[in-house]
Amino acid sequence: MKYFELKCLAYIKKEIELNSSFDIISSYINYCFTKDEQLKKLHEEKNFKNYCFGNFYPIEKDKLYKKGNTYEFIIRSLDEEFIYKLQRILRENVNNSFFQVLQTTKKVVKQIFISELYTITPTITTVKDENNKSIFWTVDKDGDILKLQKQLQDNLLKKYENFYNEKLKPTQNFIQLLEIKNQKPQSIYFMKKINDDKSIRVRLFGNKFKIVPNEDDISQKLAFVALSCGLGEKQSYGGGFVLSKG
Repeated sequence: MKYFELKCLAYIKKEIELNSSFDIISSYINYCFTKDEQLKKLHEEKNFKNYCFGNFYPIEKDKLYKKGNTYEFIIRSLDEEFIYKLQRILRENVNNSFFQVLQTTKKVVKQIFISELYTITPTITTVKDENNKSIFWTVDKDGDILKLQKQLQDNLLKKYENFYNEKLKPTQNFIQLLEIKNQKPQSIYFMKKINDDKSIRVRLFGNKFKIVPNEDDISQKLAFVALSCGLGEKQSYGGGFVLSKG
């Protein structure tokens, strides 16, 4: 197993608030899908896209990315062809009003032993409540850690099976220890178009975790998938971007 990473250097054309940055980067990446027939087809499919991205860094203390400054952000994927196409197309989006990708650096990362995972962006997880209604998992709304762990594992299994066309049969949950790092739910915001004249702001609720994976082969594969294409849901909006410790 291996994943492919693009480190992107971005020049900021106008001030960007932290709460808006996920949506702005997401829209920038979505532009790329319209410029290539294979990417356009992938974008239209209701299936896992097998990529994730992190926010601009470093984060400013006042949570405002400054006009005229440069920041970095990272895109990862299990799909080398996807990263290859992005590397070319990202720099072509010269008319974007918020920022311009000046440089991209590609890196290939082979599977490594993962002792810890840390979520850098909110991990979005939906579960069913007592009325069988889908809700975002939070301590206040649900609080069932075992349900959360099962949902996270099921999602990673689907991502693995979707990309590798191979089923895994775990005998235990890949998570040995899960620690919730936030005291209140973390949020990702994006604009959703209702019609040609109207858009609404949508708020996704998530959490930041420290996860210690189990050491068996399947658990390590799932931990690597989380590192490669995100933990939880809503990766196309910036959800579940993680870092690891070996």
